[in-house]
Amino acid sequence: MDIQHYMQDIGRRARGASREMARASTATKNAALLAVAAGIARDKAALQAANARDVARARANGQDPAFIDRLTLSDKAIATMIEGLRQIAALADPIGEISNLKFRPTGIQVGQMRVPLGVIGIIYESRPNVTIDAAALCLKSGNATILRGGSEAIESNTALAALIQQGLAEAGLPADAVQVVGTTDRAAVGALVTMTEYVDVIVPRGGKSLIARLIDEARVPMIKHLDGICHVYVDDLADLTKARVICDNAKTHRYGTCNTMETLLVAASVAPRFLPDMARDFQAKQVELRCCAASRAIVEAAGIGALVSATDEDWETEYLAPVLALKIVAGLDEAIEHINMHGSAHTDAIVTENYSTAMRFLREVDSASVMVNASTRFADGFEYGLGAEIGISNDKLHARGPVGLEGLTSLKYIVLGSGQVRE
Repeated sequence: MDIQHYMQDIGRRARGASREMARASTATKNAALLAVAAGIARDKAALQAANARDVARARANGQDPAFIDRLTLSDKAIATMIEGLRQIAALADPIGEISNLKFRPTGIQVGQMRVPLGVIGIIYESRPNVTIDAAALCLKSGNATILRGGSEAIESNTALAALIQQGLAEAGLPADAVQVVGTTDRAAVGALVTMTEYVDVIVPRGGKSLIARLIDEARVPMIKHLDGICHVYVDDLADLTKARVICDNAKTHRYGTCNTMETLLVAASVAPRFLPDMARDFQAKQVELRCCAASRAIVEAAGIGALVSATDEDWETEYLAPVLALKIVAGLDEAIEHINMHGSAHTDAIVTENYSTAMRFLREVDSASVMVNASTRFADGFEYGLGAEIGISNDKLHARGPVGLEGLTSLKYIVLGSGQVRE
């Protein structure tokens, strides 16, 4: 296969489809989304059979449990995909929305209209649910999309692509509005991220090595985040019972996600009362604790062993595994300084009953999502009411945090006149 020619052809067809998508009615787009949801429910058994083949191959290749978890289309994962499609169909259509319309002294009206970005390329690895989430969000926001999943999920993605094509056809939308790259050749990625004449934005979803490669190679603008080094800070005025539940969930609900807590910061004044029970909870779930000297001393004094001394590298590591860095800090100022210095500007949380402290944390922690008295695991589009997300951005331009429908649109200025000319 001539990869360059193949990808150029996909790009041309996507550009043509994007013009049809930009003028598609809300009712038509919603009909396509609901048709895809119905197809997934109808063909669930066949879809899980295809996914089982991907999972079996991944296990045979020695992939770790976190990888297998991301790859598996469980009953819950499929139900979440279906619910995400329905939620997106129920959301207001942002396209064509006019805002900030104001009269100028000349009599013209100046405002802004929300419009699609055009063609969006999505590059992802072991999560086949991204195929549905990405296609659905791009479809509802009036964009065409080119999806390039990883080789490890090829059978799952192929099955999902067929369901998407059926849904588009039932609604009378162009099949080229959602195209799944049919080759696992890595050269296809290199071509996709440089096709500026056809692709408007790239959204990478995957591991650090993938995104680092794209940062080096891409000529098309990207919406991205590189790491998910997320923190929970237990303040000296925290409800420690509440903190214990939040920290447990933030770390152990799922290990392989970008919004999982990787570093726990604890105020020195509450550490002796909080850490022993918290450490026992983590060890009961086989979480390895990498402790600063002060936290290790407190935990060991409580008769808890099997601890590892943290190194400087631990403060800047996204484990995606049952491993947690643990550090005692003097208070709020040191916690904020640590997060802004060592974090990845993804998601960080504070547990506190002090309103002023909470407000300072919200203002001063420079991350895409900042939380008070809640688990970092809430940082995704589904939980934020976006229906689904196409990714999470910790950039500061265009979109930040979970990227839903509005993140896949742009604003253009519109002028309404009645014959005015400039004098």
